[in-house]
Amino acid sequence: MSLFGNKDSQSDELGKPTQFGPYYLQELINSGGMADIWLATDSNKQPFALRRLRDTSVFNFTARKRFVRGCEILSRIHDHEFVIGYIEHGKISGWLYLLMEYVEASNLKELSANNDPLLQENIGNILIDMAVGLEHVHDSGFMHLDFKPENVLVTRNAGVRLVDFDLAQPKPDKPRKSSDNPGTPAYMAPEQLLRQPFDHRVDIFAFGVSAYELLTGRKPFAGETPEEILRKQLDRTADFVPPREVNADIPGALEKAILKCIERDPEKRYPYMAALVRDLQTVLYV
Repeated sequence: MSLFGNKDSQSDELGKPTQFGPYYLQELINSGGMADIWLATDSNKQPFALRRLRDTSVFNFTARKRFVRGCEILSRIHDHEFVIGYIEHGKISGWLYLLMEYVEASNLKELSANNDPLLQENIGNILIDMAVGLEHVHDSGFMHLDFKPENVLVTRNAGVRLVDFDLAQPKPDKPRKSSDNPGTPAYMAPEQLLRQPFDHRVDIFAFGVSAYELLTGRKPFAGETPEEILRKQLDRTADFVPPREVNADIPGALEKAILKCIERDPEKRYPYMAALVRDLQTVLYV
């Protein structure tokens, strides 16, 4: 099982076990974006997940800023059963790193792609738990801004952990513009793609897109470019298919909740995660 995803071939070649300060990097678990994630142990053989910013990112000041910000935010919100555990972060021999709890898990993107029975048998509780985790992030004063199946880990006993807070930002009192407009286009709300002011309701939109995808095996607004995705979000008379038309086993009340999450107008979405959690628990609690 991988922690955050699959290793690429280049990192596999470079991922040789090595000492890193007080930690021993045993195995390269994942390499993607700007950082590598290792299975690391301390002098007591205690296992951790150690995320280390790649040396190629030394002069990428945006990457360094995001990495440190993600560490600091995680340190403030991690004390929750559905958020990955934080141990420490800092710099060793010039390398920025984040030490986290180690869990044997796969992300929801992998589980969905493989039609894993773990996801199929526990989908209701997984949806509720990741919504509760996102509610905690918001209640702690932050927006995730990169919520998607890839950033939700699920253990073999169906335990959920939200991960990757590099793009997270403080939750504003009212919608505001962002200079760097972070996120993954397929999960971004229309107001983000239009570079308009936004707030925590973009995470609610991303949750709805993720839930739709997990339940149907397809994205509600597929596209090769942000512009194509936005066009499909704004014009739903053309290609949009309600989730129950793809998967008739979806309860009607759950479809209603998903459609409310992915409304074009943020004022028509759930105003906060607690309201969504309540509806999910009502229809899904088993």
